[in-house]
Amino acid sequence: MFRNLISAFLIICSIPSFGQLITDSILIEKHYRVFYFNAPKTSGKDVSLMFAIHGSGDNPLNFMKNAVKLEGKSASENVILVYPKGYKSYWNECRKASVVEANRINIHEEAFFTAMILYFKKKYGVNEQKVFASGFSGGGQMAYKMAITMPETFKAVCAMVANMPTPENMDCQESKKAVPILIINGTADPVNPYTGGEMKTAGLTLGTVQSTDQSFAYWVKLAGYEGDAKSKTLPDPDTTNAITIESFTHKKRNKPEVTLLKVNNGKHEFQTDIDFFEEAWTFFKRQIAVK
Repeated sequence: MFRNLISAFLIICSIPSFGQLITDSILIEKHYRVFYFNAPKTSGKDVSLMFAIHGSGDNPLNFMKNAVKLEGKSASENVILVYPKGYKSYWNECRKASVVEANRINIHEEAFFTAMILYFKKKYGVNEQKVFASGFSGGGQMAYKMAITMPETFKAVCAMVANMPTPENMDCQESKKAVPILIINGTADPVNPYTGGEMKTAGLTLGTVQSTDQSFAYWVKLAGYEGDAKSKTLPDPDTTNAITIESFTHKKRNKPEVTLLKVNNGKHEFQTDIDFFEEAWTFFKRQIAVK
């Protein structure tokens, strides 16, 4: 018990301070679902809402340090970042083979996110047309789920180090509606295989996932694009490592943007060559600017 308290204290002390850290919860089908956010310093007008969803087995307090740069300019960007907590640290996403309790008892994630959006609309004037979901690993699977099951709710989503489940491992009713989506995957990821296959983490099997190219193609097809994506190599801020990043984009007027960032030699981790959350927000802002 004492050791757990010490661990929690160390996690909290390691969180960068951006003002008052607020913890709140919402009762969803007899379960109190918890979320964290920093007290907003936004203008209170036309505020954007961005969910940053932690991976399987992680927690929001540990995870939020990965968004420190974006948090630092959230006021000037007029965006509130929210860090929801998975049920017992896991999510009920779309992977049928997942053996975690959230999946086994069918935790109602859509109700949780809908309730959080209403909470921030009432308290902070969030614009419901400017709601975004981003997530890492299992959180990336949740970002896919939001796009698959709630496409009208989210302006755009970003899935990091996550591939779409294969059809036999798909546990969600697919809306088959296009949404703007950014996928960020590493080619050397041992957990979320870039070329597809079985996912395993912490001794758990999560079934099979499609390749990154297939995941990208799923959303490209829904958006109605044909032909090759526009590709380019991004500037390399660290030439001493083996990491390089290529972008592949389908973008046309009156169609949702679909972009893939291919992190060559990238593993199942955040990168020093690119800030995932700043990249996600840059993508999200492009969707706001689309008329």
